[in-house]
Amino acid sequence: MPIIPSIIKWLNTKRIDQIELFKKHPVETQEETLYMLLAKASGTEWGVKYGYSSISSASEYQSRFPVQTYEDLIPFVERLRKGESNLLWPGEIKWFAKSSGTTSTKSKFIPMSNEALEDCHYRAAKDILAIYTRNYPGTRFYNGKALTLGGSHKINPFSSDSLYGDLSAILIENAPSWVEIIRTPKQKIALIEDFEKKLDLITKSTINENVTSFSGVPSWYLTLIKHVLAYTGKSNLLDVWPNLEVFFHGGISFTPYRDLYKKLINGDQMHYMETYNASEGFFGIQDDPSKTDLLLMLDYGIYYEFIPSDKINNPSPPVYTIGDVVTGVNYAMVISTNGGLWRYLIGDTIVFTSLSPYRFIISGRTKQFINAFGEEVIVENADKALEAACKATGAIISEYTAGPVYMGKSSKGSHEWIIEFEKEPDNINQFTTVLDNTLKSVNSDYEAKRFKDINLVMPVVRLVPEGTFKKWLKSQGKLGGQNKVPRLANSREYIEDLYFIAGIKNT
Repeated sequence: MPIIPSIIKWLNTKRIDQIELFKKHPVETQEETLYMLLAKASGTEWGVKYGYSSISSASEYQSRFPVQTYEDLIPFVERLRKGESNLLWPGEIKWFAKSSGTTSTKSKFIPMSNEALEDCHYRAAKDILAIYTRNYPGTRFYNGKALTLGGSHKINPFSSDSLYGDLSAILIENAPSWVEIIRTPKQKIALIEDFEKKLDLITKSTINENVTSFSGVPSWYLTLIKHVLAYTGKSNLLDVWPNLEVFFHGGISFTPYRDLYKKLINGDQMHYMETYNASEGFFGIQDDPSKTDLLLMLDYGIYYEFIPSDKINNPSPPVYTIGDVVTGVNYAMVISTNGGLWRYLIGDTIVFTSLSPYRFIISGRTKQFINAFGEEVIVENADKALEAACKATGAIISEYTAGPVYMGKSSKGSHEWIIEFEKEPDNINQFTTVLDNTLKSVNSDYEAKRFKDINLVMPVVRLVPEGTFKKWLKSQGKLGGQNKVPRLANSREYIEDLYFIAGIKNT
């Protein structure tokens, strides 16, 4: 076994033991987390207002104030950005993670405390390496460099002492100095704001490096991979970086991209390890390579609550703690964090696949769905249906989004899918049929609405030229970083924008 992985394994033995401990005692771990958070924040303006020092149970904590959204926290965030301290979390907040999200505001600015950085995000990064090394003890990726495709940061206009940027940029900026030794490209390139310029500089500065790993959002790394291959004239990324062995990916579902990655990185040595992180916190790691679900990380300073997604709009929806959830139910996730988010509805939905330990899949977003006709199609349904359609027709998808086609005076409703293919299906009609039939098989509400075309008729699939989604993101000022294409919408906003970008007349 190589010496470096051996040392890493030795250093992380204690941490692996701690992970095994919270897997065995999840409820107790979460209770300790809650009481730690309450004690830490008891002297803040928020903690004093809601009497944190007197809370002695999870039920009492839930009774003090309702579930929050970002809109509820905006007044506090604005004060923090102007330099006030000790509001939601003790001390000063210097960094804010900018996220487009799916709220009514154009951007969210998530407070990033030192504890959120160190005890959540950086701890998770170390855990990823520890778990990967445990799973692949013969790994040699420590002998090379990790390629970083970061975002950017700017000076906050409210305060010269306050900075914001996307999460990846903040993590790069605040990482220990020794990380620069094992990362490529240099920080000054990784943080360039102009994404297209950054692609050129990353390509030129890394093609002669010994790149053994990279991590980030699959869609943006595909853009980089294609750029590198075009620049070098290669067709397989392993011809550029022969020792590349792992992609730590997250941010969006990997399902639509899996076949394309296998095509562009053609070799049995390549591993893929999914993670689940967001600006608000780091939540899950694929700890078992034989499974596709993720382990819920319970000791990162995050306390979890869960609301059944079909009851989220109720006046008083039921809210469950970790000990009360069941498998197979779509839950909206509520978090309280060491960054000062309290009973915060993050907007993501998950489904537990196991309760011992707690493993889950990401099922979608509370605001990314199609329910124009009562069909309640979520992202998980969409990904499964597209995967089946691709498999049946030999297609490979680059990007997609979907939305409703509303009922007209003499027409019924349907769904419209805007898809950019890396490889077009052999038969688009077969693709559409498999997509439709799979949605029926995984979603009973959709099946009911499609029964005998009573409410919904066959979906419409429209192909757009290569680069359409990239142009759309650029037009929105969202090119690069952690920005993602919205997969589903309950309106036609994205579809109409993409029509315009692609020069397609809406028929």
